Amino acid sequence: MTLIISSDTFASITAHLQAAYPNEGVGLLLGRADGAQKTAQAALLLPNRFEADEQHHRYLVTAQDMLDGETQAEQRGLDVIGIVHSHPDHPAQASEFDREFALPWYSYLIVSVPKGLPDAARAWVLADDRSRFVEEEFVIE
Repeated sequence: MTLIISSDTFASITAHLQAAYPNEGVGLLLGRADGAQKTAQAALLLPNRFEADEQHHRYLVTAQDMLDGETQAEQRGLDVIGIVHSHPDHPAQASEFDREFALPWYSYLIVSVPKGLPDAARAWVLADDRSRFVEEEFVIE
């Protein structure tokens, strides 16, 4: 699998994640899937809805957020293809917590934000048996 994202969309995502620091920032990736390739054409940037004292290492996307994302995607002729979130002061490696709450097929774009500055970004897909994440190729165009 490959996740492709436009440079403009990636710039808006990293600005959102930087503004969320020292907490995790979050958003939905809106785009299209074609075989083994997903192309993110927009992002719905969301507030982190996890309880305030845990936002530095957890994020929450509510059912209403997902519904809003599906609605906005449909209005643009797109789909929700993934979730983006930051790891403040930690690597862009999917965590066990991320795995427990992930869904197969979605792309999970994780951006490391050390000391408030966006750094490495990596994309992950949950294995069909939910046992682990598999890194997917990530391209910024």
